[in-house]
Amino acid sequence: MEPLVRVPVAPGAHFHLPPALEGLRRLAYNLWWSWHPRTRILFSRIDAAAWARYRNPVPLLQGPVQWDQLLDNPAFLAEYDDLLREFDAYMANGTDHWFARHHGEALDGPIAYFCAEYGFHESLGIYSGGLGVLAGDHMKTASDMALPLVGVGLLYRKGYFRQTIDADGHQEHAYPDYELARLPILRALDRLGQPLTVRVQLPGRELFAAVWVVQVGRVPVMLLDTDVPDNDDSDRPITHMLYVRGREMRLHQELVLGVGGVRALRALGLDPAVWHLNEGHSAFLLAERARELVAAGTPLNRAWPEIRRNSVFTIHTPVSAGNERFDGDLVRRVAGPLLDGDGRPGTGGVPMAAVLDLGRGVDEDPSQFDMTAFSLRLTTGANAVSQLHGHTANATWQGVMPHDILGITNGVHTPSWVGQPVRDALERWTNADLDLMDDQPAEGRFWERVDKVPTRELWEAHQRQKLELAIFARGRLRSQFARHGEAPSTLEELEEILDPSILTIGFARRFATYKRASLLFSDLDRLARLVWDPDRPVQFIFAGKAHPADRPGQGVIQDIFGRSRGSKLRNRVFILEDYDIRIARFLVQGVDVWLNNPRRPLEASGTSGMKAAANGIVNVSVLDGWWDEGWTGDNGWAIGGRETSPDEGAQDWADAQDLYRILEQELVPAYYERDAQGFPARWTQLMRNSIASTIWRFSTTRMLHEYVERLYVPAARAAAEPEPAPAEAG
Repeated sequence: MEPLVRVPVAPGAHFHLPPALEGLRRLAYNLWWSWHPRTRILFSRIDAAAWARYRNPVPLLQGPVQWDQLLDNPAFLAEYDDLLREFDAYMANGTDHWFARHHGEALDGPIAYFCAEYGFHESLGIYSGGLGVLAGDHMKTASDMALPLVGVGLLYRKGYFRQTIDADGHQEHAYPDYELARLPILRALDRLGQPLTVRVQLPGRELFAAVWVVQVGRVPVMLLDTDVPDNDDSDRPITHMLYVRGREMRLHQELVLGVGGVRALRALGLDPAVWHLNEGHSAFLLAERARELVAAGTPLNRAWPEIRRNSVFTIHTPVSAGNERFDGDLVRRVAGPLLDGDGRPGTGGVPMAAVLDLGRGVDEDPSQFDMTAFSLRLTTGANAVSQLHGHTANATWQGVMPHDILGITNGVHTPSWVGQPVRDALERWTNADLDLMDDQPAEGRFWERVDKVPTRELWEAHQRQKLELAIFARGRLRSQFARHGEAPSTLEELEEILDPSILTIGFARRFATYKRASLLFSDLDRLARLVWDPDRPVQFIFAGKAHPADRPGQGVIQDIFGRSRGSKLRNRVFILEDYDIRIARFLVQGVDVWLNNPRRPLEASGTSGMKAAANGIVNVSVLDGWWDEGWTGDNGWAIGGRETSPDEGAQDWADAQDLYRILEQELVPAYYERDAQGFPARWTQLMRNSIASTIWRFSTTRMLHEYVERLYVPAARAAAEPEPAPAEAG
């Protein structure tokens, strides 16, 4: 099978491999390894210390390796051969998958997916949180389903900030400086075999962006990078940092993403059948496509409907205030030379007055350019990321959009998030194949057979994942507290914390104030009685970052850290710093309960609870986002109800009281109840219900089935229809 979408690339970093192991290079430069555990184990066998340090095969293979020992190891060579065959078969296969069989003729080109961030693996830090991790899961699942898709994003050489929390609880920010030669990325080549660079016209100058490629299984993801010698020193940092604070710098980033992304695709000869904007950050791709049509002779009043026909948009924020907006004068000054035109090739034809008019938000403020409003007006289909969010979004954007916003609930890439012990149990007792969920006949619907997993086996698999979390968290806390100057006796205490026999509740997400991370601490005395109950103790683990500009969110972190070190809660409440994909994996696999208590209806979806549920973790959440449709009554608990008070203080108090009630009267007793054999039969049934009700329904496989049938195929068909008669120019 030919590659679904082929982007030519230059060779990677130079490192020597024995000829018999040359296939390791292919494995290292394809993130397929990030969701196939046997491949990661193979790399760790080459050099366990280097793998533990980097968690990335490229610097591991660049270092000194005892190849002679490996070449004399039959077990290693057999595993290498087996994995390489499996990888090559994966890359060559795909014609028998669901998309190819049901919709293979529907698209005459790839789907181009634009997003400002991608979370594939902790070793490639070009993500901040949920949006990026969802985009990464979208790419992995598109690969597993053999969808013809190409991703477009930005290469942040300094990534998103690394978080430390000082001894007073203050969040501190440090930006890494990634050495590209040590990352699993390759330089894209143009059709002449030269390194691909695209240009974007800015006021008085040309901006150059190099194009890199991350290969995610079958899916290439192109990343644009402005830190190249052709640019002025003042322009090279444009793509350095994700979600940079400065509004003008952010606008430059989004011009590079939208305009530069279109030009990179064109330079490679790729003609997408569908253009997918994941959030409004890439909205300028719509203006660039209109500019292309006008330059080819299409009147502007025909160009807008033409680009609309095969463009789709995903909105991720429930209220208009949370969407990306820029001052109109700033947009006119920065984008005007490109869109209005200043006589240079590749500019002009799209008057800024028309662009700004299409970007009017729900408040009709002519001084603001709303990227979401612009995207909604110029796409043929749009979706929210849960059913509740769909209702909220339609109410918010009524009058702006020319169509209803669909509800396509988010999902997670199950192979990336289910822990190996639980996965082994599912495979053994239900014949689950998490790598092939894309077209399950009746006998393959393993989630309908989860009740077959014995109580003892499910509980022991969970306890193993819980022990792994405890060991990992103790090490992270030891490093954290040692940096604070804690005494050796305090560090020694950490060996006894996070006892796996104690009910463990996790809370991990961005520390925005509406997520109410401090709700649990509304009544400290009541909470202290709960956690220190001599017969049924409870412990809590928190993790998450606040944006560097979000002072109130940072205040929440400081407050929780302070309480965790106070006498009432010390050694029962913990906060882990520098939340990333790796910490997330340990948490969603290893806690007993996943807590989420946002202020309804401000959580568009949330996916961390889905990841936890797929591992049998029980959710306790406000009925917001995905949990509003995911809660079945027997797979977890709902905090409060679906009616909310306009008085936020009163709502917070009511939700806190209900949370305490659930914990004290229902959840804690259920967890500690044991059967005659000493196992928590009632609790493990909750775990089974959690898995059965979520592992398919909230997977990215189900999600992509919906994207294909409700957005991608309809958009491709609309683009193939005869053009409608143009409206009269006004």
